Amino acid sequence: MSDSSEQPSSILKNMSGFVSGLIDKAKMREHSFVLTVAVLIGMIGGFGAVGIQYSIKLFQYLLWGHEFNLYTINHVSWIRVLLVPTVGGIFVGFIIQFVAKEAKGHGVPEVMEAITLRNGIIRPRVVIAKLVASAYYIASGGSVGREGPVIQIGSAVGSTIGQLLRVNPRRMRTFVACGAASGIAAAFNAPVAGALFAVEVILGDFAVPQFSPVVISSVMATVVSRHFLGDFPAFEVPHYTLGSPNELFFYVILGFLAAAVALLFIKTLYTLEERFENLTWPEPVKAGLGGLGIGIIGLFFPQIFGVGYDTIDSALNNQLIWQIALALIFIKLFSTSLSLGSGGSGGIFAPSLFLGAMLGSFYGSAISYYFPEMSISPGAYALVAMGGVVAAATHGPISAILIIFEMSSDYKIILPLMITCIIATVIAMRLMNESIYTLKLKLRGINIFEGKELNVLKSLSVRGIYNPSIETIQEDEAFDKIIEKMASSPHYHFYVVNKNRQIIGSISLAELRQTILDYENLKHLLIAADIMSPSVITVDIDDNLDHVMKQFGQNNFDELPVVSARENGKIMGTIWQHDVVDTYNRQIFLRDMSGELSAGIKLAEKQKLVSVTDDYCFLEVEAPISFLENTIAELQIRQKYNAELLLIKRKKSDQNGSDFRTILPKANTKIKQGDTLLLFGKREDLNVLDNE
Repeated sequence: MSDSSEQPSSILKNMSGFVSGLIDKAKMREHSFVLTVAVLIGMIGGFGAVGIQYSIKLFQYLLWGHEFNLYTINHVSWIRVLLVPTVGGIFVGFIIQFVAKEAKGHGVPEVMEAITLRNGIIRPRVVIAKLVASAYYIASGGSVGREGPVIQIGSAVGSTIGQLLRVNPRRMRTFVACGAASGIAAAFNAPVAGALFAVEVILGDFAVPQFSPVVISSVMATVVSRHFLGDFPAFEVPHYTLGSPNELFFYVILGFLAAAVALLFIKTLYTLEERFENLTWPEPVKAGLGGLGIGIIGLFFPQIFGVGYDTIDSALNNQLIWQIALALIFIKLFSTSLSLGSGGSGGIFAPSLFLGAMLGSFYGSAISYYFPEMSISPGAYALVAMGGVVAAATHGPISAILIIFEMSSDYKIILPLMITCIIATVIAMRLMNESIYTLKLKLRGINIFEGKELNVLKSLSVRGIYNPSIETIQEDEAFDKIIEKMASSPHYHFYVVNKNRQIIGSISLAELRQTILDYENLKHLLIAADIMSPSVITVDIDDNLDHVMKQFGQNNFDELPVVSARENGKIMGTIWQHDVVDTYNRQIFLRDMSGELSAGIKLAEKQKLVSVTDDYCFLEVEAPISFLENTIAELQIRQKYNAELLLIKRKKSDQNGSDFRTILPKANTKIKQGDTLLLFGKREDLNVLDNE
């Protein structure tokens, strides 16, 4: 049994070593290595986008007997319309509960959380789980989009490749962004928009030194997508003409309306999600209930099923009456919120485009009716409103503008598109600080782009700083022995444990004050169980420090006992409030220093070198990939680089924080991932080594 469980890990390790060996033999420089991997991520991300489209079609034939669209749904019995979405929800619920919980919802917040708290680490199983769950849910009629899943699949691909190659956190985040860019580019056949979406929305920082690999991944994914799916836009976009400069005023108003629809969408989505989260039912039950609701709505408005591209095309080509367009704004908004809130798997990008198309179609029809002399095309307003709602919902106006522009390939649309998208974004950001992606993380207590120091404690666990020494008392220990222990101990609390070292109560100075005055009469009568307080606040060894600080604040304690749920509640030690505060301050200092060092590549490289003379200097550098798992003797640093390796700084194996130990290098010392090397030599030699 153990052999079979270890086999995948062994295979992955061997593959990782093999790939790293090839890279070492090729003697790739930093830039060449990153660009090569970016090409690989882009290709696989493109195949992921192609795969989810083919999977949706396959599941549609299995569930409906044909490819699902508005023209064929009328030939399906009403029982099937109710049953298929319900079964789809139940199936996805099982995947979420038993395979990968990350497959739940629209996926992009999970990618952003991984970048912020886990340096881009995403479990490899997410690739398959998200693909199957989203494809099945969309095929069954779930009112969601496929772009979000493709982004998460691409990001998981980038993270998996980064883990396979054992790259450092900086490269890992770049690879995750490459995967996200490849997903959105392949989904919309829009390489430029894909790259900027990854930088603007996923990373939230345009000053990314590794912008070129993101662009390359985006382009490669588009090449793959065009090869298998054809070189055509996602929608049939009408030709646009601006009848009069006065028409731009109507696009200003459209920006306000797009912001209102986006905010209503966000509010409804997270309200329903909160309602379902409060239910204690299993995931399959909640998702199945949501699927049943979608089936009921779909009986009357089948346009809400799936991604809804057919209905969007109708709106763009002026084939939708305004009453239907107006009704579908609210019906689709509720349907998507119900699908995702109940636990379905899919994205919010396509629903946002759908809402914009319906809003623009209705608004354009109204303008055309009241101002017939202006020859207004409702389809043009539908196209612009699509960008407006996406921009307001995601707080990504540049990505939204470029996606619509790349789909239309019409420069005339740029001016009204920019007006609507910018106004919609400004209004949405003024009324709500968080986007539809970051709000999900904010509700979990995670701030992505502002106040990143608030995330420090969430990224660290109790295991990294707890103190294994703890004062415990057996439940049958005599009162006089307890007094002796407390008199000689620095602790304020003693914890009463049973024979299995499980906490059953606590004794503090407060409990002793009630009995100490009658000590002579009680010292031979009382035992620990008689005077202990049975209610004890504990923290688990795997809890994050943010949770611990909340416990300190709510209960006004200076220390808390640490237990392990994995070991049936066995007591492991204590954690002190001042230790958590010290860890927080140390992490903030390190992040501030890191931010200053990464302000620019050239500045960062200068600060790595500390000059001793004009020619000789010290260099502190993270161990290159080609060095990993090699001994000092095998690397031959002195012979190859004419440099001396003085020290190795390595994270403690039992620490999740920032504690390091210093290693004096020996011939048989192996370089590990995350090691920092201190070298001494000539400046030109060290510059060569720094570029490894």
